[in-house]
Amino acid sequence: MAKQTISIDPVTRIEGHLKIEVDLDNGVVVDARSSGTLWRGIEVILKGRDPRDAQHITQRICGVCPIGHCMASTFNLDSAFGVKPPANGRIIRNLILGANFIQSHILHFYHLAALDFVVGPDIAPFIPRYKGDYLLPKDINDAAVKHYLEALDIRMKAHELLAIWGGKAPTTMSVTPGGVTEKPTVDKIASSLWRIRQLQDFIDTVYVPDVLAIADVYEDYKNVGVSYSNFLSYGAFDLDEGVDSAKFIKRGRFTDSADLDVNPELITEDVKFSWYKDEIGRKNPKQGMTEPDPHKDKAYSWIKAPRYDGIPHEVGPLARMWVSNEYRHGASLLDRHAARALEAAKIAHAMEEWLLQLRPGEPVFTPYEIPQMSEGMGLTEAPRGALGHWIRIENKKIANYQCIVPTTWNCSPRDEDSQRGAVEESLIGTPVADADNPIEIVRVVRSFDPCLACAIHLTKPNGEIRKFRVC
Repeated sequence: MAKQTISIDPVTRIEGHLKIEVDLDNGVVVDARSSGTLWRGIEVILKGRDPRDAQHITQRICGVCPIGHCMASTFNLDSAFGVKPPANGRIIRNLILGANFIQSHILHFYHLAALDFVVGPDIAPFIPRYKGDYLLPKDINDAAVKHYLEALDIRMKAHELLAIWGGKAPTTMSVTPGGVTEKPTVDKIASSLWRIRQLQDFIDTVYVPDVLAIADVYEDYKNVGVSYSNFLSYGAFDLDEGVDSAKFIKRGRFTDSADLDVNPELITEDVKFSWYKDEIGRKNPKQGMTEPDPHKDKAYSWIKAPRYDGIPHEVGPLARMWVSNEYRHGASLLDRHAARALEAAKIAHAMEEWLLQLRPGEPVFTPYEIPQMSEGMGLTEAPRGALGHWIRIENKKIANYQCIVPTTWNCSPRDEDSQRGAVEESLIGTPVADADNPIEIVRVVRSFDPCLACAIHLTKPNGEIRKFRVC
């Protein structure tokens, strides 16, 4: 097979607009470029606003993962205001974030990624689809199609659980600096408990077995989609009210085969191959700027290139489970699915314990005052990986605001040292049987659960009509 370049634009069944371009040599990927094709301008919108607007506006970065942004932004403001929530406020925040994790993980597998392996009936949304090696035995395949439909209802239960404590879903109104505004009652606890147990049952008896069944059949993929095997987690779900709270999901990193701590000061963003002005590159986010340069030579993405101490890292469920030493069986695309399912079970069972720790009648909120000048940082985990927000306040207004989202880490372009981003690196070596039906490529890319709405946000169209193949 001759050398050739193929482009998938856009990659479908993800959130937002992502272009993947790969170079093939004898049917194997030898180079890859990940391109976010829209610009996210939320940081610019926030300048000059009341800081308390941030946790509401940043939720609008994405309709799929608003809760992660809500939490990161609120932790950011907690930090800047010098305030911590009481126990009830902390627990309710954990319940809200946990509900979002569960619905997002189920959404990703059944409604975004599973159709790369499962053949449904010849009706939408199961068609159109790429031709490819659909290998599942008929009984397993048919059960997975049935579970696709059941997952729609179980995701609704997760949204209902979130709405009990957050006021509504997918975005929430109850989370605020200093805690939450929603008070625990016996009725709310009881209503939440039966929903949590329904989620536990679906994850344990349906979701995890389906993922393992696919992994058993697609053994050839156990070495496909491996990136750098450097993993980063900011940690999530505070377990106490201390300044450096213990976390249910561990903060740490696995870099060059070593378990290490995380120092946020060593995080920078490169922009050599991104459509931003060169002078804003290699800065820590608290000094970061958002200055677009859409005509920049050699740039190919609106996504910046985050690096930890100059090194690319993968983030997400596999990274979290790897850092916590709860899953180290492999780092392929199948391992990402397995780690995500096992993490969903871990969180769902923990949520029952957290729920029963609530104390009706006790405070949910700690009062605060907006400082005249301050800086803050909010680090947490969204379903798709490490999420950080940074703020600088001057004259009680937002002077600068920066976000680094999970897909910025995973789908980044090359950096100033020409190191590929995690998705780009994971595609190297992937065999492609049919360049006209590159199902192998989208299987790798979708295993990261990209969210381009988070990594990028808006653009000015030129009026050109384009045709897309949707698979």
